[in-house]
Amino acid sequence: MAVVCVAGAAQTNGLGIDSGICKSLVEAPGYTCQENQVTTEDGYILGIQRIPYGRYGNKSTTNTRPPVLLQHEHLTDAASWLLNPRNQALAFILADKGFDVWLANTRGTESSRGHKSLCASDPAYWEWTWEQLATYDLPALFDYVNNHTRQQSHYVGHSLGTLTVLAALSQQKLRNSIRSAALLSPIAHLRHISTPFVRVSTQTYMAEQFYIYGLREFPPLGQLEQTLQTILCIHPGVEYSNIMAAITGPNCCLNPSSLTLYYRHTPQSISTKNVVHLSQMIRSGTVRMFDYTLPFTNVQHYGQFTPPVYNMTAIPKDIPLFLGFGGR
Repeated sequence: MAVVCVAGAAQTNGLGIDSGICKSLVEAPGYTCQENQVTTEDGYILGIQRIPYGRYGNKSTTNTRPPVLLQHEHLTDAASWLLNPRNQALAFILADKGFDVWLANTRGTESSRGHKSLCASDPAYWEWTWEQLATYDLPALFDYVNNHTRQQSHYVGHSLGTLTVLAALSQQKLRNSIRSAALLSPIAHLRHISTPFVRVSTQTYMAEQFYIYGLREFPPLGQLEQTLQTILCIHPGVEYSNIMAAITGPNCCLNPSSLTLYYRHTPQSISTKNVVHLSQMIRSGTVRMFDYTLPFTNVQHYGQFTPPVYNMTAIPKDIPLFLGFGGR
């Protein structure tokens, strides 16, 4: 059964040679791209794309180019680094500037739905939050890139991709793997988030209700939700950017010409449990591990009644961190 599940994910969720990110988004504008797979310690099979050199790069210099790992935000995949024109898409800019670019895809997204023993239709497949991304996914990705390039990697994370690397570094993970980290729209403490949809859904425990009713994959309506939002977005008088603003806040820099392409790749699936975890952080104002609500269940997992808090002051001081908050 496990073999069937993995093969099915490879054929229908972006790993196929004709439908993957490389073929559809990287090779079309003239870049070389390689599809790769990374298996995490807990069995998830992640898709990772490599752009080894720029559009007019020298193949012979591939092994000397500094590697950089790009990690997207939640509800998207690696395509988010590729959707704008070449001179505005970070993955292409870095490749043309001499970097060996690696594009990560979070577990559950189209390129990363494989598992050694589980199908994506199994509820157990979705039993993870950003903690597991920090504990398992990032170390596996860095090990893979560094082993192939024989260099430490730079890192660029966006939104959730910043939280995971901060959590990993606070626990002394990645210390010998990462050369520097650029954090775009970084998140950690979430109490001050102000977007209406997020505030209402958090205070009404929307994600918790989905989880209780057995909906483990988020967004819960899958393709139906995409169809509904597409209809709304193309309806006269309804702007897609306004719908996004209700969820993510005002967007200064979204390229209107890229909206149609962008929407083909969003929303990507994440686990409902991850949304529950983020909701807990918004309500508590702390960066802490998942709260199982019942004190004795927390004791079983953590040896204490409440979830441990991540100590962000423990992040090593000798790793360069660059923070960018957006805007033109």
